[in-house]
Amino acid sequence: MGGELDENVKVAVFGETLVDEFPDRSVLGGAPFNVAYHLKHLGLEPVLVTRVGRDEYGERLWNAIRTAGMDTRGVQRDPVLPTGRVRVTFDDGGHRFEILENQAYDAIDRIHAAAAVRAAQPRLVYFGTLAQRSERSRAALDATLNATHSFCWLDINLRAPFDGKDVILRSLEMADDLKLNDDELGIVAGRLDLPGTDPELHVAELIKRFDLRCVTVTCGARGAWSLDVDGNHARVEGRPLDGPLVDTVGAGDGFAAVSIAGFIRDWTPQQTLERADAFARRLCLVRGAIPDEEWTGFQDLQD
Repeated sequence: MGGELDENVKVAVFGETLVDEFPDRSVLGGAPFNVAYHLKHLGLEPVLVTRVGRDEYGERLWNAIRTAGMDTRGVQRDPVLPTGRVRVTFDDGGHRFEILENQAYDAIDRIHAAAAVRAAQPRLVYFGTLAQRSERSRAALDATLNATHSFCWLDINLRAPFDGKDVILRSLEMADDLKLNDDELGIVAGRLDLPGTDPELHVAELIKRFDLRCVTVTCGARGAWSLDVDGNHARVEGRPLDGPLVDTVGAGDGFAAVSIAGFIRDWTPQQTLERADAFARRLCLVRGAIPDEEWTGFQDLQD
């Protein structure tokens, strides 16, 4: 499967942990939580840097993090603010989110965050944009990145109305690698006034303007592609799922986790795309972002 993996390699995962409230149930989520969970099951050691409330949802998240065997040193408990919540609804266009404000992950403490990352000495730091909507958590992300010289992996995860030009710019300026979907690439191109209409030219401009190593663009059922600073292209074409679609919630987070594993294990860009895309497709066959413990979808990616 590529280069051998040191089982003690740590990855710091910064950002929101929350509960997705579906019409008929609630499930643990948030892109950073999902990515950290997958990384653990892929044989890495994620250090989740986040904040939850002292409430029922916070207890569920705390227990899930511990039960999964994740490092808890970066998980903060807020005495006042509630654990993050997102209401998820479905229509013919897919799933839609209503993201509540003033949640615990908006108050991540910078001193605690930096101390956790400094102690962990991670190989890579994963982050997105949603947790940057508050000044306090923006400061915590800055402190986290300043506490390490690790590689910075941006999964941009734009969520309106928290997707303005400022957060896009500051995130890209901190990143080494970028993952986004094709819709987000269009948003970024518009916000930053990138010239032309060709997505590959937009990606090339992002690499040049922000000194990025690689950009990966996911296209849902149509596959994914990447371009790196040396001009190397990789692409995986879309294909039918191996079963009935259940939902696409968290598929992008699974793609991100496998991509990070590929970076650490020195897979080729083509291997990384193929394995990440295949894993995301498997997740579309189960409900929610986090499969049951009995799920076998990790097995061929752990070595």
